[in-house]
Amino acid sequence: MAFSADEIERYARHIVLREVGGPGQQKLKAASVLVIGAGGLGAPVLLYLAAAGVGRLILVDDDVVSLSNLQRQVIHRTADLGRPKVESARDAVAALNPHVALDLHPVRLGADNALDLVRAADVVIDGSDNFATRYLVSDACALAGRPLVTAALGTFDATLTTLRPHEIGSDGVPNPTYRCLFPEPPPPGTVPACAEAGVLGALAGLAGALAALEAIRAIVGFGDPLIGKLLMIDALSMRFETVGYGWDPDNPLTGNAPTITDLSGHARPALTAVEAPL
Repeated sequence: MAFSADEIERYARHIVLREVGGPGQQKLKAASVLVIGAGGLGAPVLLYLAAAGVGRLILVDDDVVSLSNLQRQVIHRTADLGRPKVESARDAVAALNPHVALDLHPVRLGADNALDLVRAADVVIDGSDNFATRYLVSDACALAGRPLVTAALGTFDATLTTLRPHEIGSDGVPNPTYRCLFPEPPPPGTVPACAEAGVLGALAGLAGALAALEAIRAIVGFGDPLIGKLLMIDALSMRFETVGYGWDPDNPLTGNAPTITDLSGHARPALTAVEAPL
């Protein structure tokens, strides 16, 4: 997969990096990444993956741009108000890097389409805003054998981790699943939407950029991924902490007696697989 002269100049700062180089940039060009949501997290993810030269981005989002989105969803513009987010994201990606293909899916993510979408990608990034979608995406990635980078935002905090439960760790133990980290979602109503609690806009940019970086590291194959590690960001104290977590042999997805073998148990999320409130 040869680079044009324009691409060589565009990616020059990657190509001179020992950890990336020409071969790594070729991997990026050949890769497909599924991005769930073009909201606060998905916006910087899409921009940085496009800038990095990921060859194909698959975007799932059925929301439209609203004025309250623009405080943090930097891929959209004031002129995009009322437009489907997939369309404004497409225009922004095309303006940034015409060498990137963008597949648009202006639909809700559900048990009926999640596996097909996940299987079309090499890496998945989940920037959704609700636990129902996070469990659906993580289960689908585990069943399809696809690495997942999943991030979440709070008011002044964010978390990030990478999941590869379809692989065995260096210690001979399976890598943990999302259900090993969070066995059960919090009770309804205990986690307020950001329309009620608020969210710091620049924090979404930080967490989204880190999610894009984690996906780039997975594609190129450098660094120590956040497998079995949860990165926690506290924007009030500007602290970054990483805590470890491991495989739970009782988890229902990849445990010793798995009970989840398909997505039939997932009801369609009450919220879309986007960051409408975020």
